[in-house]
Amino acid sequence: MTTEELTGERQALRDAVRGLLSGYSTRAAIDAPDGFDPALWTRLCSEIGVAGLAVPEPYGGSGATLRETCVVLEELGRTLTPGPMLGCAVLATHALLRSGDSEACARLLPDLCTGARTATLAFAGDPAEVPCTASAGGRLSGEVPHVLDLACADTLLVPARTGDTTILYEVAAEAPGVARHETSPLDPTRRLGVLRLTDAPARRIGGDTDLGGLRDLACVALSADQIGAAAYALAATIRYVRIRVQFGRPIGSFQALQHRLAGAHVRMEAARSASYAAADALMAGAPEAPALAAVAKVYCSEALQAIAAEMVQMHGGIAITWEHDAHLYLRRAYASAQLFGSPAHHLERLARSLCSDPVGVAGPGQQGVDHLG
Repeated sequence: MTTEELTGERQALRDAVRGLLSGYSTRAAIDAPDGFDPALWTRLCSEIGVAGLAVPEPYGGSGATLRETCVVLEELGRTLTPGPMLGCAVLATHALLRSGDSEACARLLPDLCTGARTATLAFAGDPAEVPCTASAGGRLSGEVPHVLDLACADTLLVPARTGDTTILYEVAAEAPGVARHETSPLDPTRRLGVLRLTDAPARRIGGDTDLGGLRDLACVALSADQIGAAAYALAATIRYVRIRVQFGRPIGSFQALQHRLAGAHVRMEAARSASYAAADALMAGAPEAPALAAVAKVYCSEALQAIAAEMVQMHGGIAITWEHDAHLYLRRAYASAQLFGSPAHHLERLARSLCSDPVGVAGPGQQGVDHLG
């Protein structure tokens, strides 16, 4: 977010998160056993309250909105800081809040807000695909790929088929029948894992689970992370072309590079607008919210890929060395594009919704689809 678009409280939140992140090394966190710095996560939770932003005060949170959560995600994306913000503080927390199970919320959310407990939602992103099933006795079996923050989670929230409905279940990470396997990640700053359940004991939470709504929330939250990464990649590239001298002058003075950077800036601002519009629609419960979430996922994914590619190209040879961070932003761009459904998947979803209900996705959603062209 630009300063002009931030309220005073959101600007203070952004500055607090940015100040805390400035003293930590992303490279060191990548090499940690769980892929992030637990001490940093504890400070983010205890000093700033990032894990409880969207949690109502009775459950230990601050009762803020999705936009405040997106402020934090932008800052974490800007520095590629690893941590369980997306998997735990967004997906798992909102899954609990949307379950309507007050007992489970009172039991789990206070510890999630303080960082004393971590949780993840075993959901790969497609509401039509629920790989786990629940027996009559409440035991779960199945395999879920691409689970965020799986290695560090104490509690697993697993959607499972029970007859014709999808129910959310709580599974202890160390319970019998639970196997967690870390995958080899394209993006080392965001680890994923495969969860395998074999007749694992589970505890039911709430009633029928709206995975479509959680998928839309995930796409919007991820778009905030993506525009944070894109904004930093663009700013770092602009700084570099001002000091890199070729043929006796800074390469930033070459008109061809100026045109490319101008195009990257336009992509950046359009992606920001798409993310903000989707977040506002979700908070308002607007009928076009699913379409806008899909637009944000597609456009922010493509914008980050394009801007990270420009970062690598304009930095030249140093960008492909391990010591420089440019390749990490490129890795984040391509890995994030596949989370919660690829851009192609969401474009197909938009096309189907336009054909079946053109009125419901008109307005901002239609504009987004037309712009994607």
